[in-house]
Amino acid sequence: MGHVYSLNVNPLGGVPKYPVNKIKIEFTGVDGDKQNDLKYHGGPTRAVCLFSLERIEQLQSEGHPIDIGSTGENITIKGIDWGILKSGTRISIGDVLIRLTDTAPPCKTIIKSFNGGNFTRILEKNNPGWSRWYASVIREGVINTNDTVSLE
Repeated sequence: MGHVYSLNVNPLGGVPKYPVNKIKIEFTGVDGDKQNDLKYHGGPTRAVCLFSLERIEQLQSEGHPIDIGSTGENITIKGIDWGILKSGTRISIGDVLIRLTDTAPPCKTIIKSFNGGNFTRILEKNNPGWSRWYASVIREGVINTNDTVSLE
């Protein structure tokens, strides 16, 4: 089990996403968070974006200027083995239940989070287990910072 380290939104769209104490998760996405490019972001199979605090900290130790929310994740999770995640994994976060749909391919909008613009550092194909994840929503609800995260 892990827990929610940070919840992040940007009401104007894009990145970075800024920390908030709680978020409302709906089937269509995170209430109060806007996506600027609906071709690649948002929608029922990409309603929520998640990333690992431990991965962010490791990237920082490699010298990347990444920070929480700078690559667009809505939920930063601590204490989950990121390397074992796969499409179809169900995750319970507080009262919310989501299902991982696919890894979130990085794009040039997050270039400032990486030394030399190397945003492909978190591309699943290049570095398995280092990508952010997209998820669909099975059960809507409110998530708070420090809520428990468990894989089902």
